[in-house]
Amino acid sequence: MLTTDYRTGSPNWLDLGSPDTAAAAAFYGAVLGWTFRSAGPEAGGYGFFQLDGRTVAALGPLTEEGAQSAWTLYFATPDVDATAKTAEQAGGTVRVEPGDVFDAGRMAALTDPQGGRFAVWQAGRTAGLDLAGAPGSFCWAELHTPDSAVAVAFYRALFGWRTEQVEVPGMTYTVVSVAEGDQQDASFGGIAPSEHSEAGWLPYFEVADPDAVIERAVAGGGEVLLPGMDAPGIGRMAWLHDPFGARFAVIRSEA
Repeated sequence: MLTTDYRTGSPNWLDLGSPDTAAAAAFYGAVLGWTFRSAGPEAGGYGFFQLDGRTVAALGPLTEEGAQSAWTLYFATPDVDATAKTAEQAGGTVRVEPGDVFDAGRMAALTDPQGGRFAVWQAGRTAGLDLAGAPGSFCWAELHTPDSAVAVAFYRALFGWRTEQVEVPGMTYTVVSVAEGDQQDASFGGIAPSEHSEAGWLPYFEVADPDAVIERAVAGGGEVLLPGMDAPGIGRMAWLHDPFGARFAVIRSEA
């Protein structure tokens, strides 16, 4: 389960790049109940999605050339520079070179060998999100990729992730965990085979009523990719697009 006990390889941040940050803030406010707080004039329009005063995600304008609106997941590392070098050696690419984000931490933006975009974060003043794994917050990280074995080898080289294969209807799903602690308790996401030629990470947000969220998302200009469905032993979930095409998922997890 995803928590704020961040260890090497844990998802510890996520942010949304959007061509219209004001409209994106309004959409997610209506859909998930978040408020938006600017990080200040020096942050170039970047700011924080919050729930009851705690940061659950972030939002900023698109900054990379040719970038499309998307959620970017960050993973914790004690050494961003070393992780970026390992990523290149393992067949990935560095899109944004390691650099300091004021005194908050140090980050780099990377792409895995199958096109999955992500980032890494070395904590400074900011370890990560204030809230995770709770209603209204980021709760699961899922990679859809053409070749799960290639993905496992790459991310294991970076973070030492442990894996467990689970048979679900129509596919073999790979549950991933950080290297430390009880494997089941340390699981935070999964890797699923995809028919698309390029990989992509999908963030899940915990919600009380996925069907109500779907209604609000559609009313706000979003699109349903996977209608609400029940997965025995997992929960009820749906996949959505926001008005600018960024993919995200919602789930009411089974207790």
